[in-house]
Amino acid sequence: MFGTLIEILLIIALIALIVTNIRIVPQEYAFVIERLGKYRTTWQAGLHLKIPFIDRVVNKVSLKEQVLDFPPQPVITKDNVSVYVDSVVFSKVFDPRLYTYGVENPLFGLENLSATTLRSIIGNMELDTTLSSRDEINSQMESILDEATDAWGVKVNRVELKNINPPSEIEEVMTKQMRAERERRQTVLEAQAHQESVVARAEGDKKAMVLSAEAEKAAKIALAEGEAESIKLVYEAQAQGLEMLREAHIDESVLRLKGLEALRDVADGNATKIYMPTDIASTITSLGVVGEALGIGDATKIDMTPKPVKPKEADPCLHEGTSAEGIKAAQTGESIREKLQSERRPL
Repeated sequence: MFGTLIEILLIIALIALIVTNIRIVPQEYAFVIERLGKYRTTWQAGLHLKIPFIDRVVNKVSLKEQVLDFPPQPVITKDNVSVYVDSVVFSKVFDPRLYTYGVENPLFGLENLSATTLRSIIGNMELDTTLSSRDEINSQMESILDEATDAWGVKVNRVELKNINPPSEIEEVMTKQMRAERERRQTVLEAQAHQESVVARAEGDKKAMVLSAEAEKAAKIALAEGEAESIKLVYEAQAQGLEMLREAHIDESVLRLKGLEALRDVADGNATKIYMPTDIASTITSLGVVGEALGIGDATKIDMTPKPVKPKEADPCLHEGTSAEGIKAAQTGESIREKLQSERRPL
């Protein structure tokens, strides 16, 4: 009975020992195993069995990418300006064995290596270059840190500079410089805008003058063509009238009758001058002298009052904006019309 109890206890102890030595490695983790104080293997994610009292889990390493935010570091630039720079390093363990045995404290070593590399890179740059060369500094630091941490089993994926803080007096000078630069840019932009507006206005005036000259040219051409057509029509009508008279075979008696009708039209009471053919002028003159001497005939006094002058119609093409050339062209057209009207008056 007593022996059976001992066997049960031994079985229970053996089961408990086996259970306690079963290890489950989570995803993105790795366990470094030593056997009797010497590196044995690296367990990846999954179920593993450890030999009790012989195997030992030395280190549990996370294989995830880690974000290491290091505190600001004092750095002196090439032009002897002290600035504080803080950086962020994105790293990942690619070899758990090297990470465990390569260096005593990998994160502390990476922090100090980042600080010394930062001082070395920025120490070769001036302040203005440092502020405008973040990408260059990041790439140089990433290359140097990645190469140096290969022996530690660490892969540096990316390095970023968070802040570059110069001293307060340097910030004041930079602020004044930035304000002066912005004022200079504003002045340049205002000058360029004024120049463009002046050029645009001059081009607009030039185009307006060209269009106005073209319009006046077209108006003059149209007026000249109209006057030429009018003169042509008048002379064609006169020629057609003469041709019709020639074709009608009018004799001398009819021409004399028409001449008397013309004399009747021009010899009204308002006429101051009378024009007549020479063949009947002598007869009428003698008859008129005799009539006046004998007191017979129509002794109506000649009306010496001037004939009413018909007011000229205003030219609709003339306005306040018409140029001197347009006014001159209108006056020339008016003189041509008056000449044509005087030619059309009956004799």
